[in-house]
Amino acid sequence: MVLLYRLDGVVAVHRIRKQLPVSSDLRQIAPVASELSPRRRWWALVVLMLPVLLVSIDNTVLNLALPAISEALRPTGTQLLWVIDIYPLMLAGLLVAMGSLGDRIGRRRLLLIGSAGFGTVSVVAAFAPSIEWLIIDRAVLGVFGAMLMPPTLSLLRSVFTERDQRRLAIAIWASGFAAGSALGPVVGGVLLEHLAWGSVFLLAVPLLLPLLVLGPLLVPESRDPHPGRIDLPSILLSLATMFPVVYGIKVLAEHGPSVSTVGPILLGLFAGILFVRRQPRLPQPMIDLALFRTGAFSGAIGVNLLSVVALVGGLFFMSQYLQLVLGLSPLAAGLVLVPGLTAMIVAGLVIVPISRRVRPSLVVPAGLLISAGGYLAIALGGATLDAVGVALVFALLGIGIGAAETVSNELVVATAPADKMGAASAVGETAYELGAVLGTTILGTILTAAYRGAVVLPETLSAAQRSAAEETLGGAVAVAGGLPVGQADALLASARDAFGTGIGPTAWIGLGLVLAAAVVALLTLRKAR
Repeated sequence: MVLLYRLDGVVAVHRIRKQLPVSSDLRQIAPVASELSPRRRWWALVVLMLPVLLVSIDNTVLNLALPAISEALRPTGTQLLWVIDIYPLMLAGLLVAMGSLGDRIGRRRLLLIGSAGFGTVSVVAAFAPSIEWLIIDRAVLGVFGAMLMPPTLSLLRSVFTERDQRRLAIAIWASGFAAGSALGPVVGGVLLEHLAWGSVFLLAVPLLLPLLVLGPLLVPESRDPHPGRIDLPSILLSLATMFPVVYGIKVLAEHGPSVSTVGPILLGLFAGILFVRRQPRLPQPMIDLALFRTGAFSGAIGVNLLSVVALVGGLFFMSQYLQLVLGLSPLAAGLVLVPGLTAMIVAGLVIVPISRRVRPSLVVPAGLLISAGGYLAIALGGATLDAVGVALVFALLGIGIGAAETVSNELVVATAPADKMGAASAVGETAYELGAVLGTTILGTILTAAYRGAVVLPETLSAAQRSAAEETLGGAVAVAGGLPVGQADALLASARDAFGTGIGPTAWIGLGLVLAAAVVALLTLRKAR
């Protein structure tokens, strides 16, 4: 009865607003958001967590589906990395622009447009006939995905105006990433046990339909009353920065340093310099660089970036290690990762009362040191870890990074001007998605290069079989399925050993990233309260 009463109230507000002139309607948006009842605020949070769950489930499920995709579509190692990377890469390039667009046309409206597009393209991706088709679908999903995340965090700012409530709301919001990551392996594992790999993309539909129905009823509209224009050159420069750098890192790991591999990286860095130089000259910059003069803001962005690189990179090779080296089913591999993802949720909630009393410059590095312990265990244990060992070290990763992400996300929101929350939130989301790109690019590429250098292939393989088996461990497993028993056993043993040799160096780099994030937090968050 209470919920029905609230919905009636929302409908009445919409009817009143439809009768207002456009300019008056814009002025009434902020008061409507600030006068929400406590019950409706928390219901709005539930709705805003749906896209968060969607994005995190999508990332986790796809990692579990990589072996099935490798066997079905036979991608090269570079193509397999692009399937993972193209989505967050498009997100990272467009998030700030979409955040500014949300400030202009309405953050809730942008959220609903992105939800409809994301659901439609997910259905198309589920039936992709080739790896090239799947990469294109993932790129388009990145465009619509960029419309989902900036509005959620900026709408939370307008819904929860009291900081203690907002801190708790953001902790719950951040825990949605871990909750989705925990739910993804279980649900995705069940799907992959019984259905084709494309079924994992259909998970978007049951999450987006409630959002499209309940979003207009429970979430108030919010926008910047004086938005800047969308600067197309800045968008192009941001994409021109990220694509060549990511491509160059991948090719550099595969073929070594040369003009053709270092050139794209230099080109991307040059475009990045042009992007940064352009922003202060614009009346309404795409990114307000003055935000980065605040230590708490820039430090929180740095912590987000480095910790996500470490987390996503670890998830990338752990999910494959569990299935292709230890021989677990997708469902069993997902269940092994659940304790760590659950620990991330708990850490994100427990850190809220602690952060009221302990400075971020202390609590964030302390949490990250726990994650560093997890990567140290992986680096020392390498391919000797069993499923229980993987579960324990991933739990350590989740505890530290979950706590650090909650505090840093709250600092991004708290230190940004209220009227630029869309763009500021998008900067934080850009750091998150760029971290996801670099996680698979840096750690995944190093692991792939180590695998290629160590795998020993039977001489009887055809050219096509040799190409597939030396590209990825998943490709080697697929090739072994068509070989005589003796040759198959030899190939699998060599491929698994080669994969295991790359885990140690990859884990040491992950350890360095987590420690770097802790140092950034210690130095930049000293004045944050």
